[in-house]
Amino acid sequence: MAKELEGFNFEQRHGKARVRVGRVWRSNDGRRHFMVEWNVNISLLSNCVAAYVRDDNSDIVATDTMKNTVYVKAKECSEQLSAEEFAILLGKHFTSIYPQVYTAIVKIVEKPWERISVNGQPHEHGFKLGSEKHTTEAIIQKSGALQLTSGIEGLSLLKTTQSGFEGFIRDKYTALPETRERMLATEVTASWRYSYESVSSIPQKSLYFNDQYLNVKNVLVETFFGPPVGGVYSASVQSTLLQMAKAVLSRFTDISSIQLKMPNIHFLPVNISSKDNGNIVKFNDDVYLPTDEPHGSIEATLSRFWSKM
Repeated sequence: MAKELEGFNFEQRHGKARVRVGRVWRSNDGRRHFMVEWNVNISLLSNCVAAYVRDDNSDIVATDTMKNTVYVKAKECSEQLSAEEFAILLGKHFTSIYPQVYTAIVKIVEKPWERISVNGQPHEHGFKLGSEKHTTEAIIQKSGALQLTSGIEGLSLLKTTQSGFEGFIRDKYTALPETRERMLATEVTASWRYSYESVSSIPQKSLYFNDQYLNVKNVLVETFFGPPVGGVYSASVQSTLLQMAKAVLSRFTDISSIQLKMPNIHFLPVNISSKDNGNIVKFNDDVYLPTDEPHGSIEATLSRFWSKM
């Protein structure tokens, strides 16, 4: 919220970034362990302009206090909870405890620790590091109004066929050949906005948002690849992206919008020849040079008409 300050509009916030916390929960018999590792970022919008203009810090919540609050609240959570629930819990704390704070923005990135299996049996307390990360952002107002977004970072997907790219604009700078047979690889970053508009309206089911995260990820993956036998043809990254976004909104009624970023990570055909020896390697949809830069950059947002995203 901008304030007038000496003839200017002035906006400010402060917070604590990269607060790393690990939390372990145990089953009733103490044998089976559950754990999360979260990277928490907190921003508070508050009435503390006096600190800027009069050297008066009396309205400032110290960022060290914010850091300590993360650990205290993690300790108080005796039952397993999702990153979304923890973000909302922190936001409610800061907006209710401090009169000066009118908005709290809490972002969490969950490190992908996954339970391991040994000889086909899930281990009671063993975990390995996975790949894609679960993200969330909760914006909580003092009134209880809520904006909740969840997401995925680093979802790497690749299929070796059923992809092409034809009919694009050609001019004097175009060297790319058209094809109906190519590798398609990307690293999906997705974020989706939930339709819940207040803290009181969120589902009370335990770990609901963890389940939704896994369900959304499964829909994205299944739509990208298609059926296990035959798959589905992709005419472009753009076409596949839209089908993925539509599948999510069609499946989950409490998601109002979704943004997808899908770089086109190129696997280049390898052809090697020489004047003396002719074709040393002739490409036959088999040998590629994997690259990560430069890459195509494709992103889009799909939302319901009433969405505020």
